[in-house]
Amino acid sequence: MPDESGDLAPEWTDISNNVCGILHGHRDVAPMAERFERLGWRSRPSSWYGYEVGTTWCEVELEPVDGQDVLLNGVVAPSRFDDLAAQLTRCGATTYALELYDEDDNLLRESRREG
Repeated sequence: MPDESGDLAPEWTDISNNVCGILHGHRDVAPMAERFERLGWRSRPSSWYGYEVGTTWCEVELEPVDGQDVLLNGVVAPSRFDDLAAQLTRCGATTYALELYDEDDNLLRESRREG
């Protein structure tokens, strides 16, 4: 599944966050961000411990929280929601929950993976 490198496509830059999730067991975000980068995504630090990773169809923040979890939030092209879930798996996320919302904050889809 090749990814389109580059900035987020213009049709997605003006919408508010439509995807959020939690990745369990990934306290250190840097290795996960590096895995996204090896898959062709851009990656940059966004805070002391967080990273922004993205491609033309998705841009998300990965931010560690207390314990061993990482919060994920950002924008994904709704038709690529399953691709984002697949990317998480390819990046080593064995347990996660992901949610996709519409512009009125109604839950559209969920994806869960149990370790």
